[in-house]
Amino acid sequence: MEHTVEKISGNKVKISFKAPAADFEHAIEKAYLKMRGQINVPGFRKGKAPRKLIERMYGESIFFDDALEAIFPEAYMTAVEANDLKPVGRPEVDVQEMESGKDLVFSCEVFVMPEFTLGEYKGVAVARKSATVTAEQIDERIAQEQKRVARSIDIVDRALENGDKAEMDYSGSVDGVKFDGGTAEHQTLVIGSGNFIPGFEEGMMGMMVGEERDVKVTFPAEYHAEELKGKDAVFSVKLHAITCEELPEIDDEFATEVSDFDTLAEYRADLEKSMLETATAQMDEAAKQTLIDNVVANTEIDIPAPMVEEKLNDMMEQMGYRMQQQGFSMEQYLGMLGQTEQQMREMYRPEALNNVKTELVINEIVKAEAIEADDSDVDNMLGEYAVAMNQTLEQLKNSFAPEQLDYFKQRARVNKAFDMLWDNAVVTEEVAEEGEAVEAAEETEA
Repeated sequence: MEHTVEKISGNKVKISFKAPAADFEHAIEKAYLKMRGQINVPGFRKGKAPRKLIERMYGESIFFDDALEAIFPEAYMTAVEANDLKPVGRPEVDVQEMESGKDLVFSCEVFVMPEFTLGEYKGVAVARKSATVTAEQIDERIAQEQKRVARSIDIVDRALENGDKAEMDYSGSVDGVKFDGGTAEHQTLVIGSGNFIPGFEEGMMGMMVGEERDVKVTFPAEYHAEELKGKDAVFSVKLHAITCEELPEIDDEFATEVSDFDTLAEYRADLEKSMLETATAQMDEAAKQTLIDNVVANTEIDIPAPMVEEKLNDMMEQMGYRMQQQGFSMEQYLGMLGQTEQQMREMYRPEALNNVKTELVINEIVKAEAIEADDSDVDNMLGEYAVAMNQTLEQLKNSFAPEQLDYFKQRARVNKAFDMLWDNAVVTEEVAEEGEAVEAAEETEA
């Protein structure tokens, strides 16, 4: 079959085909033999009606589309391989001439992998900020530990205050009608946490154990449940229990309880050391990510739209999986955010575009530098997974298909490329603002 390839835009080609009339006729006959059992013709058992009779009844072109579907895949793959094309996404087929007894003339347009020239990737400048830890940040970390080991005290002789934990029943209604999700029993809520509808926690302040009270609130205008947006509601609340936390004194005894050290001074010194190590590693990672961003920015690439859509599909699928792990469906999560799936896709589109570009640039660097990875590189990478999954390395490797091991080998090549970029970067040291590194590390952990 004849074919020609024409570049019609930066990353799109048009492949034109001409199938001889005899080949088209053969494909029509095959389509007839395949489809005749599904066509009813009066006076004939299914599958026994002659082709000419079916064509007279339903039109000469009845088998044309099926014939084209039979011809296209092989013709397309032949053209792709012969011209070393790397298609992205599905081809769009267009028919120019399709008549019985004549050559079949058709074409398709398809995006292909972009061709580009790497920009500078060695000797790229990047700033790395130094890490500092302040006394206030150490105090905050100690306060977190203090809260972690606090004792819970039952309160029976005073009213509910800010910071207390309340155990309660509640039932909400709008215009006297209860609504879905507005009723719960023995629910716990820390007063002042802001975890409930605005005004609810304030309305409970001053309640005594055993007291019942109606708390009036107004749902936010941007509330996730459409039927409750901006509505006034009344919650009938019964307070069952009040508890508060009794914090231990921060002294040597506290240090022995929360650490392996005998004195508070030793504990503080160790905290400072570990926080500084974590913050330093965080600053290093931030600098490395900035370096990658700078390297990618040095290369101009026209990214085909299907590559971005595919990346967005992957991102949405991963997000859906994470939500499922937390007990939410994707629809529920979108409802809480007040967004549609398309709105979320558009929000993540710039990130998807950048991810695709980064992958293309790094993979091209791997090729340009002839970076290779062997079995030992894969073993080093999989070793951590094996430990986490309580398996031997061999057990884990045997559970993977060959193409999965190839994926890890490519990841090892990419990691080596990252290391090469860092080793060849021009790194300048900057002094971070006091405590900046620790704050960045804590935000990442959160």
